[in-house]
Amino acid sequence: MRFGTIVLAAILLPVAVPAAQAPTAAPAQRKGGVIQRIIVKVNGEIFTQTDLEAKQVDALRDQNKQVRSVLDLQNDEVLVKALAEVTPGILVDMVDELLLVQRGRELGGTFSDALFKQSIENIKKENRLDEEQFKVALAQSGMTLNELRQNLERQYLRQSVQRDEIMRNMTVTDQEARQYYKAHPDEFMKPATIMLRELFVEVPVSTQAGQAVFNAATADAAKAKVDEARNRAMKGEDFAKLVAEVSEAGSKANGGLIGPVVVTELAETLAKLVAQLKAGEITEPVRNARGYTIFKLESKTAETIEPFDKVRQNVNQRIYDARIDGETRKHIEKLRGQALIEWKDETYRQMYEKAQKDRAK
Repeated sequence: MRFGTIVLAAILLPVAVPAAQAPTAAPAQRKGGVIQRIIVKVNGEIFTQTDLEAKQVDALRDQNKQVRSVLDLQNDEVLVKALAEVTPGILVDMVDELLLVQRGRELGGTFSDALFKQSIENIKKENRLDEEQFKVALAQSGMTLNELRQNLERQYLRQSVQRDEIMRNMTVTDQEARQYYKAHPDEFMKPATIMLRELFVEVPVSTQAGQAVFNAATADAAKAKVDEARNRAMKGEDFAKLVAEVSEAGSKANGGLIGPVVVTELAETLAKLVAQLKAGEITEPVRNARGYTIFKLESKTAETIEPFDKVRQNVNQRIYDARIDGETRKHIEKLRGQALIEWKDETYRQMYEKAQKDRAK
């Protein structure tokens, strides 16, 4: 389960199986102090009805399905159909996950407290959450910190198997790498960039009744000041020195220098202005909420493909990524052949076996 959805979308509601495919009664076992129905045992490790329900809800939410209550899943034809479609694949994925997680443990994989702490910090950074926002998001997801740790541990163990037993045995020849590089040039393009210098003159703002008010006279004075600076630059004065003398932007300290900036990341208005410039040319004053700015184009680099030797590692990684799913499936098939898989529910077993055959086609 991805934490982009773990924190924000994984509200674990109980989910019922459609009546048309209701499973036969399965044995129950205590898990975490609660009696739960067992669906399958994989090398003795259980996968329960509660585990399945959580995965079913995640799958439906990934499809943007609105699940208001358990009754929706029994009475809403759209949800009943969707649930019947996703459940067989969930069963296959969960057995496969158990096999990989167990193998990760056999290889000595350990998800330490330090790794968990670092994972939490990464999650907060990627989702731009502080500690309190993280706690709120986790609570909204309906997941406990312990459940999050279990999810992250399973992910870590799966990845350790891929790293230590699958990718380790994968090799990429120089010929394969060059063929991939030649066939996918768009993946290795260095984007067009520009270097700019800016000179900014602020329009002072006064406050009346709690509202910001611009004074026409001060706005005109700021416009006249930036116009004069531009005229001086057009006559040959050094732009960086004019910035040091006139500009009120933070970039004043380094001569107004900005960049290199990727052209496609520029604001639309500025991108249109810059597109018309040649190196050394200066824009007309640009008005924004704070004042007036003029820009000088220092340099422009065109989009180019990176040399092969510089991106060789990136090429290799992309080839690995393209192969990893197939190689992982092969490895799981090997683990499955050596595993003891005991189904406790005949209907779910039939779903699993059919889905497995469909994927093999």
